[in-house]
Amino acid sequence: MNKDKLCIALIQTPIQLGDPEANVLHIRSLIEKAVGQTPKPDLLMLPEMWNTGYALEQIQDIADERGEHSKGWLSSFAKEHHIFIVGGSIAEANGDQVTNSMYVFDRQGDEIAKYSKIHLFCLMNEEKYLAPGQELVTFPVNDDFKAGVSICYDIRFPEMARSLALNGAKILFVPAEWPHPRLHHWRTLLMARAIENQMYVVACNTVGDNGEASFFGHSMIIDPWGEIVAEGGEGEEIVTGEISLSLVDEVRSRIPIFQDRRPDLYK
Repeated sequence: MNKDKLCIALIQTPIQLGDPEANVLHIRSLIEKAVGQTPKPDLLMLPEMWNTGYALEQIQDIADERGEHSKGWLSSFAKEHHIFIVGGSIAEANGDQVTNSMYVFDRQGDEIAKYSKIHLFCLMNEEKYLAPGQELVTFPVNDDFKAGVSICYDIRFPEMARSLALNGAKILFVPAEWPHPRLHHWRTLLMARAIENQMYVVACNTVGDNGEASFFGHSMIIDPWGEIVAEGGEGEEIVTGEISLSLVDEVRSRIPIFQDRRPDLYK
């Protein structure tokens, strides 16, 4: 295994609003297809809220209790195929609260991270139905290479990505349900987070319509220079690309923004 190279597959797919059973079956078929590709991916990533979509008015009834069902089969799949899975995010129920939560599994199927979305999008009334997360999260990829996570709306908060970078993150994973007409915002914000933090940004969006919104895909892998390594279209597809982990340190050494920061002046 080449520890500098990481082949990534992004599962860009429609989500059936309020139908966890159908969504699980479809997601499973796509990740089976992804691991059959050549080269086989080292890491799979899913989109945001792939189990339920934003069926917020019924979310308490259809959310995955403590994430047990989703965690079970994702963990087994990661272990069977010896791959990392960045599990997008699911609606997870814990008693009378529901969170928008991501799980990450290593090649042995062990859960190595959980993150719940911190910034809730008031224009979709998320705060009325979901509880916010309370902490930033990083996890290791290929031994000691650290990654961070954000979910959708989180990328509009540059302080979050910078905090993750200062904590050692060299990749930012972003599952999303990002709709039309804000494609320009999506691409610009993702590239900005990559450039300003000199990190890879790996973002997986959904596609299709759910009755109220239309999602445009354009899942992306962006390198620390802000160059696009891979980008999806507007339909269902598996977006793949290879990243070189050593590029992050190379870029950071050539333009030493972290060394030249003036945090004593920032308020």
